[in-house]
Amino acid sequence: MTETPLLSVKDLSVAFTQNGQTSLAVDRVSFDIRPGETLAVVGESGSGKSVTALSILKLLPYPVASHPGGTIHFKDRELVGADEDAMRKLRGNDISMIFQEPMTSLNPLHTVEKQIAEILRVHRGMGETAARTRVIELLTQVGIRDPETRLGSYPHQLSGGQRQRVMIAMALANEPDLLIADEPTTALDVTVQAQILKLLKDLQQARGMAMLFITHDLGIVRKIADKVCVMTKGRVVEAGPVEEVFSRPQHPYTQHLLAAEPKGQPPAEDLTRPVVVETKDLRVWFPVKRGLMRRTVSHIKAVDGIDLTLREGQTLGIVGESGSGKTTLGLAILRMISSTGQIAFNGNEISKFSWKDMRPLRRDMQIVFQDPFGALSPRMSVSDIVGEGLAVHHPRLSADERDARVAAALVEVGLDPSTRFRYPHEFSGGQRQRISIARALVLEPKFVMLDEPTSALDMSVQAQVVELLRELQKKRGLAYLFISHDLKVVRALANDVIVMRHGKVVESGRAQDVFQAPKTDYTRALMAAALHLETADVGAVNE
Repeated sequence: MTETPLLSVKDLSVAFTQNGQTSLAVDRVSFDIRPGETLAVVGESGSGKSVTALSILKLLPYPVASHPGGTIHFKDRELVGADEDAMRKLRGNDISMIFQEPMTSLNPLHTVEKQIAEILRVHRGMGETAARTRVIELLTQVGIRDPETRLGSYPHQLSGGQRQRVMIAMALANEPDLLIADEPTTALDVTVQAQILKLLKDLQQARGMAMLFITHDLGIVRKIADKVCVMTKGRVVEAGPVEEVFSRPQHPYTQHLLAAEPKGQPPAEDLTRPVVVETKDLRVWFPVKRGLMRRTVSHIKAVDGIDLTLREGQTLGIVGESGSGKTTLGLAILRMISSTGQIAFNGNEISKFSWKDMRPLRRDMQIVFQDPFGALSPRMSVSDIVGEGLAVHHPRLSADERDARVAAALVEVGLDPSTRFRYPHEFSGGQRQRISIARALVLEPKFVMLDEPTSALDMSVQAQVVELLRELQKKRGLAYLFISHDLKVVRALANDVIVMRHGKVVESGRAQDVFQAPKTDYTRALMAAALHLETADVGAVNE
């Protein structure tokens, strides 16, 4: 590494002014990044990590946002105060960014090929044939199987993990000097995390690319970063080489972060309690149509013959790689997509229920989506979002009673109830996920599908949410279908586990048994990758 920094941030402050009031989101932050170096910025949601990163590319909502002080020096230019033309040439070319929430960053009206190729045409002047070749190469690098078949796909046709991989491909397209990665592996399963981290490290070694890596996953920091900055309440409270900070943390907040992770055991299940959800031979097949007449030539078997049983007070964990059918299974059980086979809820066969028949059941069947920003209406306040279900299913509640329930739900998920009149864009990614959880739990349902509910949360809040879910389960007898790629969280919450691959169950059983003595190569590879073992056979998972 050279001694001259590629990026130098000195005493940077960021303020937001709304309704005549100014608050400081970032307070005199300083750091340097040299070519080929990776700096990780860690801290809890709302600590100022993303605001600092967005300041570098001038992507904050100016003039609401401002810089009361500080400088951002990249190569030979000052970025604070730079005009828009200069920044436009810089963005996506010299500096690229991977955003935390791919569904809101990708254009829903454009195909995968068009969105990646546009970057190549704008910055490199590539023709259509050369651009397509490069797009396929990039999609292969980021681990998308059969990339040629995905070129014409739209974002809504991809899983959460696949969308994030498309975002990574877009960011790497022009081989930037600096890559800003804001939670780039949040939506990815553990084996693909390992692939992406290795890819980024390989690119660094080949081209001397620097990285600013924002994450709440301290395990990833250990694997990829050279230096780390720990932030809280807008300030850097500790910084230095990763091994030094992690082995000898000086600040109490750093010590708190390193000690925080989901712990404990799920509530003991009672096999005498009634069955809440049961499926038999559940299938979701999507037709593949080709030719002028758009005839069905084959099917994508997203869910292929799944049997499961879920009782009151029980948590069933669903694990597997992105695209394995986990979320599709949950949506089929909730009757949000078409399926074949049998689905029973509270003893009633609902597989043939119409949308109208299902509506009374929605109060008892709730979902927490993976992408909190895409699941929250930007035009509604948090109070309206969390209280909307109460207005529909409990219309006799007065406005004051409904508001009291909303405030209580926000307190349960660790949010200040006084913020309930703000809008989703005013919250961090982790805070938005907590709002989604509050919206589901406020109705006191019997069954909750949790689709990666902790993926956007920092480690300490993950532990809080897991403990909250366990307490609510004990008190209310809730049944959880828990979908996650974070096996530490699954271990802390699930009684039983189903491992899925290509729409099928490859292994199932008691969670403790599956984690301690996995029977299949695929499950063993997942477990090894989750534990960051050097023996993780990632290749076996992707064959």
